[in-house]
Amino acid sequence: MIVLGIESSCDETGIALYCTNRGLLGHELHSQIDLHAVYGGVVPELASRDHIRRLIPLTRQLLHKSGLQTSDIAGIAYTSGPGLAGALMTGAVMARSLAWALNCPAIGVHHMEGHLLAPMLEAEAPPFPFVCLLVSGGHTLLVRVDGIGQYRVLGESIDDAAGEAFDKTAKVLGLPYPGGPHLAKLAESGNASAVKLPRPMMNRPGLDFSFSGLKTAAITELRHNPSLNPADLAASFQAAVVDVLLGKCERALRAEKLQTLVISGGVGANQQLRKQAREMLSELDGRAYYPRLEFCTDNGAMIALTGALRMKSGATDDLAVQIQPRWSLESLPAV
Repeated sequence: MIVLGIESSCDETGIALYCTNRGLLGHELHSQIDLHAVYGGVVPELASRDHIRRLIPLTRQLLHKSGLQTSDIAGIAYTSGPGLAGALMTGAVMARSLAWALNCPAIGVHHMEGHLLAPMLEAEAPPFPFVCLLVSGGHTLLVRVDGIGQYRVLGESIDDAAGEAFDKTAKVLGLPYPGGPHLAKLAESGNASAVKLPRPMMNRPGLDFSFSGLKTAAITELRHNPSLNPADLAASFQAAVVDVLLGKCERALRAEKLQTLVISGGVGANQQLRKQAREMLSELDGRAYYPRLEFCTDNGAMIALTGALRMKSGATDDLAVQIQPRWSLESLPAV
């Protein structure tokens, strides 16, 4: 079965084709970074309008590259939430319309489930059960995963997501939008011990995160000491975030008596996070899994895969166009 995946939850338009027998057949991605850079953040109305412009041309381009026709599509998966309502609606309407025209089933996919299952696009997929760190600009979650649809949230951010804190700190440093990757690059030439920053909530029980105070502490340091080396601040900030993320991951693995950790989402591409995760898992006689870098950020491949796995079990949705800008991961049915 060949499934078309459509991702349009925020500021990236992703299209992919996934075959349940052959794996990923191809994918296309358009980023709106240049569109939103002048505003320093995502403008929802502009995001929706750009998705409308890109969805059909990207789909045609992918079908052409893959040597397929629309008649080869046996199912359509689209992101129905969480995300920006207008952006979600663009992908949902296209998916539903195309499914009706092709007389094939369609299914709405949970965006975070897509990120969680993205490592399964790789040749060596993580075995169940595992702990997953979903870390991006909009979400920071620790999840126990016992199977597809069998999720238990162990901890989450009570304020800023880790990626959001990266971006806001980078903006104060004068780095281009989106700031997170630029801050990580700047940190490579800095001294991570130069600035003493807090490790929020590490001295408390539980697995929740808080990054708002850390972000504020970094900004305050810069304002009180304008001559501070930006690279040192970037390195110190990154080190604090990574320490908190992996500290909670280790706590979760020990509490759940597991040795497999999956790290996915945009911040999952951070090289320092990956390096220290490997070191931590080595000490625990465990292993870390990640999606390839191109599938850490939003993409259609993870949506096509997730939809295919659910459709293979017989799941489909009715003809109604449904989006869920807010949607609990734990509410998903098990496969």
